[in-house]
Amino acid sequence: MVERSDRAPLLDWEEVPSAEQPGGAAPAEAHAKDRLSSPSNSRALSACPAPGFGWSSGPGGPTPSRSVSNVDGCSAPPATCSTQAGTDEGLRFDKEEHPSDSGPREVSLEDRMVKWEERDQIVSVFVVTFNTRSGNMLEWCLPKDMDLEGVEFKAIASGSHRVTTDFIYFRKGCYFGLACFANMAVESMVERGARMKSVGILSPSYTLLYRYMSFLEHQVRLQLQSPGHYSPLEAFYEDKRALLPPSGDGVVTAFPANTWGAAINHSMHPEMKITHPAGCMSQFIRFFGEQIMVLWKLALLRRRILIFSPPPVGVVCYRVYCCCCLANISIPGVGVTVPEFRPFFYVNVADISALENELSYVACTTEKIFEEKKDLYDVYVDNQNVKTYRDGLKPLLRLSTSDREKYSKLTEQRQMLLYSQEENGDCVSSEEDLFILFFLEQNNRIFQTLNEVAEGPDPTLTQESVRAMGLDPHGDRLFLLHLLEIYGYDNLLVSEQLCSFCPRCCSYIKCWI
Repeated sequence: MVERSDRAPLLDWEEVPSAEQPGGAAPAEAHAKDRLSSPSNSRALSACPAPGFGWSSGPGGPTPSRSVSNVDGCSAPPATCSTQAGTDEGLRFDKEEHPSDSGPREVSLEDRMVKWEERDQIVSVFVVTFNTRSGNMLEWCLPKDMDLEGVEFKAIASGSHRVTTDFIYFRKGCYFGLACFANMAVESMVERGARMKSVGILSPSYTLLYRYMSFLEHQVRLQLQSPGHYSPLEAFYEDKRALLPPSGDGVVTAFPANTWGAAINHSMHPEMKITHPAGCMSQFIRFFGEQIMVLWKLALLRRRILIFSPPPVGVVCYRVYCCCCLANISIPGVGVTVPEFRPFFYVNVADISALENELSYVACTTEKIFEEKKDLYDVYVDNQNVKTYRDGLKPLLRLSTSDREKYSKLTEQRQMLLYSQEENGDCVSSEEDLFILFFLEQNNRIFQTLNEVAEGPDPTLTQESVRAMGLDPHGDRLFLLHLLEIYGYDNLLVSEQLCSFCPRCCSYIKCWI
């Protein structure tokens, strides 16, 4: 049975890149400035550096955004207002034509970031097809000398023949990719009644890939209907391609080095790298229910999390993104020594060797064989079932009293937000911001308390200090001990009240009994 992908509708607002709008950059720039100065963006700027600040090979670009809640609970980027955009565009050209007499002024960090983030960073565009004799094949690509080995198995996921459309985020070497897949019935014996293709792009960061979702969807339909028609893709690549250095190390040079350094010091922490794809956090939490608290702890402990699901893959890639959001921390200095929580998005058997070397990641797959590769992951998520084969982590799968209290509080806050939106027409606040801020504040609360105890005259964790973190002194004891070990709080002591029921705790941290 063929099913249609249930991709979130939040990306439908994105316009298809077109040469027919020469002034289209102005609304985008105005919109970006609005994001940088918006109240909701104070969280993103002060606490959420973009993906490129962390482990990706090149600048991913800070792209914080204000989001508006859709009727289905998904958060979406704000709709574009043609009147306002036109006004902003007119003002922009007016300022260019009539510069101030006061002479050259210093360009602010925000202005430089806006100009940088509007630069395109597409390093490759490609078409993948399914051949009935040879299987998945790379049909066409630009540039011709780009190493795309294995991308044909990422752009068309295993089991994709069961769906008509899908989209896939993935990692290819030091780049991130987005591909749109489509499956069309044809009257052809050679193709066995179905034609399957995928059109994708690669970039040093995934933060801007969502902008081209509509374009890729349109192009894959065009490839199905008129195979071999590559001129739109060629024009797209020439217009959007990134400027890479001659060394070929994959670092985009569009962002000035001095601005990059300023951005890192602009209250942004490398651990907070998640801004896009702006998936439906509300759907993610409703899907897992109370189990979200288990995933939160495992994400904060930087465990290797592998999510299994049959196609469509797109919605599962959003779950990868959401898992990363659970581990956000904005306190300077916290987490700089722990393994980074790397989003791999979709993986297949060709990624096994890469995953073997990873200390911390979250990824998704459609290949059930991964469940047998128990040395590749710490936690395996099958549908809504979160499980682990590691004895030291099994107690963390049980919900504590504080877990249920936090989930209840989260649910209450969501209901209050929905009521406010319905009664008062509040379109500024969104479920996306609510959920991300909830876990960000919870994480900050934990580490703020740990820092205060560690810097105090008596560096001993008591039941009172654990409750101040929002944790259960007994139910979250093992989680806390793991946390202390991973984040390097070696100087903290644990009171007898916390250790008396934990004979294994001394293997994690020094205790006073």
